[in-house]
Amino acid sequence: MAKQSRAAKTNAVRIVEGAGIHYNLMEYDVTDGLLDGVSVAEKTGQVVGHVFKTLVTIAGPRELFVFLVPVALELDLKKAAKVAGVKKLDMLPLKDLTKETGYVRGGCSAIGMKKKYPTFIDQSAKSLDSMIVSAGKIGLQMELVPEEFSRVVDAIFCDIITDN
Repeated sequence: MAKQSRAAKTNAVRIVEGAGIHYNLMEYDVTDGLLDGVSVAEKTGQVVGHVFKTLVTIAGPRELFVFLVPVALELDLKKAAKVAGVKKLDMLPLKDLTKETGYVRGGCSAIGMKKKYPTFIDQSAKSLDSMIVSAGKIGLQMELVPEEFSRVVDAIFCDIITDN
């Protein structure tokens, strides 16, 4: 079950506070090893469509882009490449995630990465009162208003999920 967190502040939390953005923190149990987004939504008692995963992609040898999509949906790499203005995108290899972002799988937040990368949020977030994203640590989620999240990471809302 999710609970209001009194956990140590992560870099993402410090940045959001510094920007004067209202947020709620939620902790969830990680001892079962289930860290996928749908499991996290269930553990925190949140609607799956409100919980977003952070995906890091790469174009060419070193150009990184960050995408946030609802946890139950998939990033369309062709749509993503188009909005990023590149010919082709691949997922960043997991072995490079911490080196490039400062975060680990399951605790990767678009807020507070080592560098500020171009960031895109699926347009479905715009219609929500709040969205839930990683707070920069496994077991910790952050709920905030999509427009405020977008402002703090300089993100653009666009259509980037696969069509079903």
